[in-house]
Amino acid sequence: MAKQGTLLVVDDNVNILTSLKYLLGEHFAQVVTLSSPVTIPSVLREQAADVVLLDMNFSSGINSGNEGLYWLREIRRLRPQTQVVLFTAYADISLAVTGIKEGASDFVVKPWDNARLVQTLQEAYAKTTVKGKKKAAASPEPEAGMYWGNSPATAPLRLLVEKVSATDANILITGENGTGKDMLAREIHRLSGRHDGPLVSVDMGAITESLFESELFGHVKGSFTDAHADRVGRFEAADGGTLFLDEIANLPYHLQAKLLTAIQKRSFVKVGSNIPQPTNIRLVCATNRDLEEMVRKGEFREDLLYRINTIHLHIPPLRERKEDILPLAKRFLGQYSLQYGRRLQGFSPEAARRLLDYPWYGNIRELQHTVEKAVILADGDELQADCLEFSHTPQPAGPEKLQQQADVPIQTLDEMECSLVKKAIDQCSGNLSQAAAQLGITRQTLYNKMKRYGL
Repeated sequence: MAKQGTLLVVDDNVNILTSLKYLLGEHFAQVVTLSSPVTIPSVLREQAADVVLLDMNFSSGINSGNEGLYWLREIRRLRPQTQVVLFTAYADISLAVTGIKEGASDFVVKPWDNARLVQTLQEAYAKTTVKGKKKAAASPEPEAGMYWGNSPATAPLRLLVEKVSATDANILITGENGTGKDMLAREIHRLSGRHDGPLVSVDMGAITESLFESELFGHVKGSFTDAHADRVGRFEAADGGTLFLDEIANLPYHLQAKLLTAIQKRSFVKVGSNIPQPTNIRLVCATNRDLEEMVRKGEFREDLLYRINTIHLHIPPLRERKEDILPLAKRFLGQYSLQYGRRLQGFSPEAARRLLDYPWYGNIRELQHTVEKAVILADGDELQADCLEFSHTPQPAGPEKLQQQADVPIQTLDEMECSLVKKAIDQCSGNLSQAAAQLGITRQTLYNKMKRYGL
């Protein structure tokens, strides 16, 4: 059989990359290897990989798989038609299930069986060819890019974005969780003169303190234990493009000075090196926190705030842009109807009314998840109200409340945990450190739970 398809292998073990290149080169037309995931976006644009074999752990001492899940989501966002097979040394069924729910095609456990590995990757490639045929016959996908809608609340924001995107000014995006801050960052990059360069996204809450410098600035071989090769940091990977620092408020105070120095000098020093390396980036940051209040409390450096906040863009919550709820819901309906093979054409009047009446505390992200679940449950050509499951239910007062509580079904442990995490975050006004302390867990554990439940 003739070799077909492009395979991208991402693993921080150089020996594994060498072995797989020889093994898989016999079965795929092209095998591309990467020892660091930070260049995945640029490689996908250049190579158009059909299948990605993605390691789950890249940071020394961290075996949770969260970094792999992050890059899985990035690959799915950047190139939805690419199939991703997860590669892990830890046979954790729950992690594998999470990865498959996030869109992975399959997973392979290290040490691997050659025949099983080849079979899994070839089956993943077969899915790309089947999807390609179906896609050609299917209706067009929903338009990509930022959806601005027709709400008066977003009109001034859109004008400001179009004006400042063409500059290299540092931008701070604020807004509640789920409002689309990452989408706005991508829109700014798309409209900028750097759109042909890389957009490198960094989740600041997911980087441990001990690996902060290595992740952002990179390291040289031998600089510390397990530094078996040079590593490209995010500042270097974003050279010529845009660096997006999401959840900037989660950066510990004692590390903020190091970030400030790199931003001011537009240069960085790799761990284990003494040579400053210049970088040409456009900086975009985002947070759901009130950074000025954090400055007053001594939790965020005032000079760093001034440096990242040349232009401030605030995204209004979905409850302030009611006109956009149904158009957004219809976009998600089209997207997931195509993905799950449904024939849904719209919402019933009662379903539309319920969508408009709901407060959407989780904003666009909650709306998206709600519509996705409804599409999976729906039958027929029209999505009915009974398919809509909402996370928040208004609580009546007095005897009526007691009666309803008696009728409420028992929650699962996951639902109870999700509710408890939400409550702690609300009571602490979004201060994750305080919320974590109240729950008796670390801030990193809290952040992982927020990711898990889409908070």
